[in-house]
Amino acid sequence: MELRHLEYFVAVAEERHFTRAAERLLVSQSGLSASVRSLERELGARLFLRNTRNVELTDAGRALLAEAHRTLAGVRAAKEAVDAVQGLLRGTLAVGSEQCMLSAVDVPALLARFRSLHPGVEIQLRQAGSQALADDVATGQLDLAFVALCGKPPQGTSLLPLADEPMVLMCHPEHRLAAREQVEWEELNGEAFVDFTPDWGARALADRAFGEAGVKRQVSLEVNDVHSLIDMVGHSLGIALVPEPIAHKPQAASLRCLRLPAATTPVWHASIAVPEPDRTGPAARRLIDLVPGI
Repeated sequence: MELRHLEYFVAVAEERHFTRAAERLLVSQSGLSASVRSLERELGARLFLRNTRNVELTDAGRALLAEAHRTLAGVRAAKEAVDAVQGLLRGTLAVGSEQCMLSAVDVPALLARFRSLHPGVEIQLRQAGSQALADDVATGQLDLAFVALCGKPPQGTSLLPLADEPMVLMCHPEHRLAAREQVEWEELNGEAFVDFTPDWGARALADRAFGEAGVKRQVSLEVNDVHSLIDMVGHSLGIALVPEPIAHKPQAASLRCLRLPAATTPVWHASIAVPEPDRTGPAARRLIDLVPGI
């Protein structure tokens, strides 16, 4: 099995289209198709279901995709390790980050410092929910990710702790609870909530906390960025349970921040998701070395 065949397969799987994959790889479509057919013959399985508009992975294709990502990531790490021994640091560093990690690490400032020290490395950044980012680290699509997971990391990854922050309730100043310093879980029954999509660490943590408190929660509005959540609360569309740094952002200055009982307050854990030690490339290790407290 040639690495080129795996690279071509991954491109088709991600683009879901042979023509777009060929354009991305700067190769002919006929050569790309021949490479995929050769891989299918070698494996004795169809990898794609083809139609006139796009392609879809078969079960065999989905199984191969995860392993192909890991294999290609390992090859890149090996090449970068050899370059590092020779005093060179180059290649690509793929980083993931959930939004609003500032209390744990200033990601833009960190990446800027890394670039100034290692201009030969191309930095790629993806923002998404923590669970999706950790899964991408596990499959080799990301070299590391700044996440806030609620639970264990995916198999093949580990977490480097960064910061722990309590969750607080954020509401409009005219909300019925706004004059309070602390609220009980039962008082939130029936309230409309604004929250992040389910793959965000803060959302998973909030769902678990309400379940443990035995309080049914209605999430009326789901958003995928911090500032939209603050805006929704600011327009009295709901209240939100968020990590405390979000409630202290300048955009939330007009909102009220209320605490929950100390014994049952959920804690947001920020960390760096990294692959198994033997798959952490030199560029990723250099970035981790720049993180304060690691």
